[in-house]
Amino acid sequence: MTPRNIHKGNSNNLVSDIMEFNKAVTDASPGDVISLTNGVWKDVELVFEGKGTETHPIKLTVEEKGSVILEGASNLQLAGEYLEVEGLIFKNGFTPTNTVISFRKNRNELANNCRLTECVIDNYNNSERNVQDYWVAIYGKNNRIDHNHIVGKKNLGVTMIVGLDTKESLQNNHIIEYNYFGPRPTFGNNGGETLRIGTSHNSLENSNTLVQSNYFDRTNGEHEIISNKSCQNTYKYNTFFECTGTLTLRHGNETLVDGNVFIGNGKPSTGGVRVINETQTVINNYHFGLTGYRFRGAFVMMNGVPDSPPHRYVPVIDSKINNNTFINCDNIQLGAGSDAERSQAPKASEISNNIFYHETKSNLFTVSDAISGIKFENNITGKNIEPLTANGFEKASIELVENNQGFLIPKSDQIKTPITISENIATKENTGTTWYSKKQNIVTLNSGKIIKVAPGINTLFNAANNSQPGDILELTSGESYGLTKTVKVKHPLTLKSSGVKKPILFFERMIALEIQNGGSLFLDHIKFDGLHSPDYAGNSAIATCKKSMIQNYKLFIDHCEFKNFTVNHSFDVLRVSEGTFADIISIQNSTFENITGHIAALDKETDDIGAYNVEHFVMKNNLFTNIQGAALRLYRGGKDESTFGPFLNVNHNVFDNVGYGSKNKYKAMMSLYGVQVNDITNNIFTNCKRMKMHLVVGEPIVNIINNNLYNSDDIQITGDEKYNIENLWNFNPEFNKDDYSLLDISPLKAKGTEGLDLGLLKIIK
Repeated sequence: MTPRNIHKGNSNNLVSDIMEFNKAVTDASPGDVISLTNGVWKDVELVFEGKGTETHPIKLTVEEKGSVILEGASNLQLAGEYLEVEGLIFKNGFTPTNTVISFRKNRNELANNCRLTECVIDNYNNSERNVQDYWVAIYGKNNRIDHNHIVGKKNLGVTMIVGLDTKESLQNNHIIEYNYFGPRPTFGNNGGETLRIGTSHNSLENSNTLVQSNYFDRTNGEHEIISNKSCQNTYKYNTFFECTGTLTLRHGNETLVDGNVFIGNGKPSTGGVRVINETQTVINNYHFGLTGYRFRGAFVMMNGVPDSPPHRYVPVIDSKINNNTFINCDNIQLGAGSDAERSQAPKASEISNNIFYHETKSNLFTVSDAISGIKFENNITGKNIEPLTANGFEKASIELVENNQGFLIPKSDQIKTPITISENIATKENTGTTWYSKKQNIVTLNSGKIIKVAPGINTLFNAANNSQPGDILELTSGESYGLTKTVKVKHPLTLKSSGVKKPILFFERMIALEIQNGGSLFLDHIKFDGLHSPDYAGNSAIATCKKSMIQNYKLFIDHCEFKNFTVNHSFDVLRVSEGTFADIISIQNSTFENITGHIAALDKETDDIGAYNVEHFVMKNNLFTNIQGAALRLYRGGKDESTFGPFLNVNHNVFDNVGYGSKNKYKAMMSLYGVQVNDITNNIFTNCKRMKMHLVVGEPIVNIINNNLYNSDDIQITGDEKYNIENLWNFNPEFNKDDYSLLDISPLKAKGTEGLDLGLLKIIK
């Protein structure tokens, strides 16, 4: 029986279910069009195969763009010749296989001369954070991927790959153009690239892929926004907007990076191009406001491994960095990564005719090894820039003039060739589709309505259950709130006091507040009392759910109190689970007293592959008294260099009698393993167990400045990585913390603290 609306030879076939679709595909001839009817197509695995011709392709489209959504366990495979796919939307689910859209049915049946255009993949994430999949996997030859909208990948895996694992996909001549790659949050592990071409296994093969005029909008998954891992690829006219990472020429040779724009706008960790391998050409690129350092610099030329195997770091040889413009970019890195293994400096290369301008900074260049193998010629710098070498750099009076595209262009009598930005440069408007919005409907903390919560038993639980994203639950100042149920924080939610006096929260479950997938939490002027908590080991005031969380969360604790967590051992303040990741955890202006567990143990990613639980951890202006566990355990294992966190800031705290509990498995008041940026400044440690720091990843930043240790163990730093410690003060003043209490009145004045910049630490006798 022939399904309705399907007639062989009909050039426009409207199908309404998977059976009709399969029949239409089987019967399709060159020039036919198969259209999916409007509505939700759930749990459908579309296999679109056939043989069209160059002038008469077979087309898969939709009845109305924006009105056909593939949900649940759905995906698409293409196989054959001259096929076109247009207008599909994937959301509200995830692929049942390892790809959402694949240009092959299997390793032997590939797609050639095919086109994917105006399709959308929107937050189509596997619910398990560490389950890997790809959203678009391109195989075969001569395929075009254009004007697609791809946003919100949060689980493990590269957003788009070009696969070279069979000879039929080599020298493929694919074109990837005018796509909108929307925000991808920090993943906290390797495997968060937005685009990868090839792998280390086939990195010496020619891919010949053209990537042009694509817009990368805050694609922050990991250090490599684009990971080039094959030869003879071209990247031109792409825009990278506030992306924390670089276009990385990781493997492969003879790559061209031409006419791209990198806009950092002063955002942290924003970078440009990182060069590795041979015969690379980086020309005519424009860089503005990039602040990244080390491997995330505005421009990075790596050291290599002598006689390197392809999967390591092939030295930079015969590469050209010409006619690029750097405006207010903080770091140019040469010989980056130099160590005992990466010992070969760049050679037979040149850096010429570039412009370096910075309004405030004079020292832009960091050199980690010999640069005699690089020729510098005709580079122009602002008057205040320190030249890298005596020859090859010329200072000039430069002014910035806005062009008709909105870019600030350097002008000077000494700049002979005008700086231009191609009319083909990607913009947010000329990429992606015209019918699917790029607006991000992100609900933030403290953006909703204020809900007054009356004192009592489970009134807070009920209010949280009935809240909307961004709401603020206002608790009555000084009153008591009881919980016999754990509050599930399912969306951004704030708990705050209605006045100066803190409301008191008692809880009878092992966990008071549990952050769920999609949740974030702000606690402001709240007191947590463990007096009524159950007599169990392993309670915690705050925890993440035990299931994997695909959404990153935020946690802010400000002007709060935590006390009497003593009913049993290992009573923590914050406990996290494997498969959860915080953009930031900030603990400020708070007091912690009589805790049998840890304040925060962020050490659940133990596979030692570079994963960790939080990007930014801030502990500032707090008082910790009688803490049996660690004030902090922060762990990032392994030597993978694809990520640059965690970032730690411990500033203006008092730690008194911390770390001596018999159940403290870390045997330390603070245990830091593999943390990449360590700022520990202006703290007082009295009667504390040792702080332990183990350095793992190359060139970690360690600033331990102006700290006061009284009757406490010395700080222990291990590891063979380079680091710098400035002004490690180890006092033994006659200081008794019991004579002081935490109040928001005046700075600390105590014998023996002369010279300490205590700043915001508010302590008075």
